[in-house]
Amino acid sequence: MPLRLIFMGTPDFSVPTLLELIAHGHEIVAVYTRAPKPGGRRGLQLQPTPVEEAARKLGVPVLTPKTLKTQEALDEFRAFEADAAVVVAYGMILPQAILDAPKLGCYNLHASLLPRWRGAAPINRAIMAGDAESGVMVMKMDVGLDTGDVAMAERLAITDNMTALDLHDRLSRLGADLMVRAMAALDRGGLQLKKQSEDGVTYAAKIDKAEARIDWRKPAREVLRHIHGLSPFPGAWAELENARVKILRCELAQGAGEPGAVLDDHLTIACGDGAIRIIELQREGKGRMQAADFLRGVPVSPPMRLA
Repeated sequence: MPLRLIFMGTPDFSVPTLLELIAHGHEIVAVYTRAPKPGGRRGLQLQPTPVEEAARKLGVPVLTPKTLKTQEALDEFRAFEADAAVVVAYGMILPQAILDAPKLGCYNLHASLLPRWRGAAPINRAIMAGDAESGVMVMKMDVGLDTGDVAMAERLAITDNMTALDLHDRLSRLGADLMVRAMAALDRGGLQLKKQSEDGVTYAAKIDKAEARIDWRKPAREVLRHIHGLSPFPGAWAELENARVKILRCELAQGAGEPGAVLDDHLTIACGDGAIRIIELQREGKGRMQAADFLRGVPVSPPMRLA
């Protein structure tokens, strides 16, 4: 028997879960998402979130409240008489009254292996920290920051060639399948919950643009993980001939030299220990491009350096 669900989400990451829940027969009685923000070429046109766009195409009612802490918001939420709420990167705090409203609870899909990387940027932080794996977890929500009891999990290896966007897309699809299985178990009355460990708790703070400048003094693998963890946004950057260049994808390479030194004609750059080769990059004010295309317009060779 399908569940009556409220879906709460905002970015691209959330959309596959919404679509999979509908495809598996659950009734989405309402979608909650963040309000449209100004965007477009001139920044004047209101841009709906990816979740709102998907929901409207499916004919699902969409709500964009500024807060969930008022009695009016609570009454509106309760009026849907949902069995449960599914929350995927919604971006707003759910007060206790909202968490208590659905008879079976509220369930969050989180993109880390909790309790590691609670918080806002688990995908970026896992790559930047050099983690060997990441994953997705379904947890029953409480008022803490990603502290709820865990129901189900899937793990995924992080390789050195994986950017934040690569990991984002794979976890988004993996998470959609996991949430569908969790809701099926909840519907059968067989969803088992386990308290999170108090050991190994880390917090994935929101990415600050001040972190984006590359420190070439670090070992090559740390530089690579820093670059990939910030790709494509906000993009790790360095200065080349006094112009800012974002580096979006790279690989480990042979070579040694002063940190930031250009080692050859193929964008191999020395790090504190070892070197990386740039594969994809973006000049300020330009689109992203492959290194070979960049080099045709901007010859780069020793003794040039990136700062």
